[in-house]
Amino acid sequence: MPKPSASRRAGQPARGARRDPQATRQALLEASISEFADKGLAGARVDEIARRAAVNKQLVYHYFGSKEDLYFASLEEVYGRIREREKELQLSDLSPPAAMERLVGFSFDYLAEHPEFIALLNDENRMSARHLAESSEVVAMHSPLVELIKETLGRGIGEGVFNDRFGPVNLYISIAGLSYFYFSNNSTLSAIFDRDMAAPGEVARRRQHVIDLVLSALRPDK
Repeated sequence: MPKPSASRRAGQPARGARRDPQATRQALLEASISEFADKGLAGARVDEIARRAAVNKQLVYHYFGSKEDLYFASLEEVYGRIREREKELQLSDLSPPAAMERLVGFSFDYLAEHPEFIALLNDENRMSARHLAESSEVVAMHSPLVELIKETLGRGIGEGVFNDRFGPVNLYISIAGLSYFYFSNNSTLSAIFDRDMAAPGEVARRRQHVIDLVLSALRPDK
């Protein structure tokens, strides 16, 4: 029996076989997210992205144009994923405190499960968010999320279980920041406090602390 060619072993279709454009594009996005998360835009290599995706290097340029265009698409992809997950929360089905607890817990858990999201954001911040600033899609993605927080906050204020000191944008930044800092600085925090901040027990304690802190800040004034 003849051995498969190197390209077949790498997962590429046989010569003459039709490639699925959507599957190829998605494979390149997955590979690029990993590569950019590991090495940043400056350090990432198109050759490595193609190798990870098991496709010909020229397909990177065919589908995305350039490495920077692929990085731009990767940022929109990771933001899109978290926003899609947020849409599944169904906060309107819950009481305002329970809805807020679910939202805060989800935000924390998502960062815990997706370190690539943190890595890409760290790299983009180093570049003064010059790519995100050009993305109308990412801006549009944030509008529904802020509206979701606004609705939950408004329901809580109306029922007398939340105070009205926080706007939805400020509250979003606080929720994101409380979790993001913990994961983006996990290594330095572990070194400073001489404990493994990535250990399950530490993560669980931090998660509950973030939820309690947000809900406490939202309690009505006495």
